[in-house]
Amino acid sequence: MSSLYLTTALLGLGLAAAIMWLLRRDHLHLSHGVFWLMVAVVAAMLGVWPGIMDRLAEFVGVAYPPSLVLLLAAIVLLVKVLHTDILNTRIERQLKRLNQRLSIMELEQQEARAGQPKD
Repeated sequence: MSSLYLTTALLGLGLAAAIMWLLRRDHLHLSHGVFWLMVAVVAAMLGVWPGIMDRLAEFVGVAYPPSLVLLLAAIVLLVKVLHTDILNTRIERQLKRLNQRLSIMELEQQEARAGQPKD
């Protein structure tokens, strides 16, 4: 096994260990952790079995396998960014609705206090 493949495999395993630590310490949400664990497993697999990407590139018809790796990485990261933006939009919408409900409840509470006779 060449040093490049060994380095790739060790980086993948190190990333997997770091992700597990972040999940365990509750610094990373489980749904995000699963994605990053999959990335780490793929990196480790490419380090241990580098011929996988060569065969995949040949099957797809890409002449230079490392360009396929970069293309797939860019596509995966773009999908991850899109998914994150969708989640952020959902959270912002929920927060806006929650703030509106809280404002309505505070107004109702003030009106109820104003309608009560003072002792």
